[in-house]
Formats: sequence, C-alpha cells, structure tokens
Amino acid sequence: MSARVAASWQTSLADLSLILFMIAAAALSRQEAERRAMTPAPSSRDAAASPPGTPLAVYLALPGAPPLGPWLSQQAADPRQRLTITAFYGPAPETPAAALAEAASLARQAGSHGIRARIVVEPGRGPARAVLAFDDPAPADAMARSLLERGDRSSEGIPGP
Repeated sequence: MSARVAASWQTSLADLSLILFMIAAAALSRQEAERRAMTPAPSSRDAAASPPGTPLAVYLALPGAPPLGPWLSQQAADPRQRLTITAFYGPAPETPAAALAEAASLARQAGSHGIRARIVVEPGRGPARAVLAFDDPAPADAMARSLLERGDRSSEGIPGP
C-alpha cells in the first residue's frame, strides 16, 4: 500500500467531517431563527427578564454562613460590578413578603458597606443569594426612564417624585 493511498482516505474522512459539521451548524442556525420568529415580542406591560451577567462571586444565605458584609469586604472592588440579591418564595400567601424582607435585610447589610443592591424576588426554592456580577444596567435603567416619562408611576409601584 502506498503512502498516497493511505493519506487520501484521511483527507476524504476530514472532508466528510467538515461537511457534516457545516450541515449541523446550518440546521441549528435555522432552528434558532424559527424559534425567534415564533416567540411573540414582549409588550411594554410584560416583565422583562434581567440581562444575564458574568457572575464573579456568589453568597448563599445559609444557616451558619458569615454575614454578607464581611463576605463583601473580601471581594475585589470594581465599579462595573453589580450586586443582585435574589430571594425565593413558595406557594403560601405569606411567603413573598417573607422573601422580600429577607432580601431587604441583605440589601441593608450591603448598603452598610457602601454597595447598592438590586433585589429580585421570584417563585422557587432555596436560600437567598447575593451575586456579584459584571451586569449591564442599561436595559433596566432605560425601562425605568420610559416608565417615568409615561407617568405610569402609580400602576408600576414606582414612587412619585
């Protein structure tokens, strides 16, 4: 068997692999475009999802965990970081208020260390968590500005000036 014959089957296999990859990539791309076309555009009244950030550090408010303040002082300070406190609540009617109180307590601890926090309270299970992330606040700020410009403060729970 010559070296030329041995190399040709490897080249053919590499070509076939590349063709298969290109077909799979094209199918996935088309599938994503179809999914986007099927998803209805959010109205101005729909709640917008938070833009995902790049988490740097996560704090879980578990029993026996150190307080949030000392944990925050151990993290590297960066003005581009945003602290998001997420608290979860269950199906009982009183649990959203309890989750909000827990998140507010963590936000006060962060505030005492000079860090402003965004609070998110959502259905789910698990301990409250604080996440330091490189987050882009521009979409949330733009949404808040548009609500204030429309004069929709009372229906959205945003306090007036």
